[in-house]
Amino acid sequence: MQQLGATGVDRILDEARNGIRRYTPHETEAARRRGALVVDTRTETQRAETGELPGAIVIDRTVLEWRLDPASDTRIGEAAGYDIEVVVVCRQGYSSSLAAESLRRVGLHRATDLAGGVEAWLAAGLPLHRGPADVRR
Repeated sequence: MQQLGATGVDRILDEARNGIRRYTPHETEAARRRGALVVDTRTETQRAETGELPGAIVIDRTVLEWRLDPASDTRIGEAAGYDIEVVVVCRQGYSSSLAAESLRRVGLHRATDLAGGVEAWLAAGLPLHRGPADVRR
């Protein structure tokens, strides 16, 4: 719901979230188990501080749309069609909302994000790991 008088980034964030069902941490994990693509857009520094999200692939926010658009010459193999379920994750759930909205504009109509980001994941008691990440360039 758009805030009365919202301007700037607050307005854009409200618009990006309008009508979209954002996932809880447990819903994100369930989505991953059923085959959804969970995409971690946190920086390397943020991931080093808290750990890696199990089963997620890491894609830098600056190339996200190109890696996930099935029509892009630089797409990743998992970007097999516009009907794939994508859950974008960031640290707190703000930039992931904007990223998911951008993916929907590309045509990935099932793109959403993790409400509260990795901080919500940790608060829900879900694990992170220190092993290597599945980083896609």
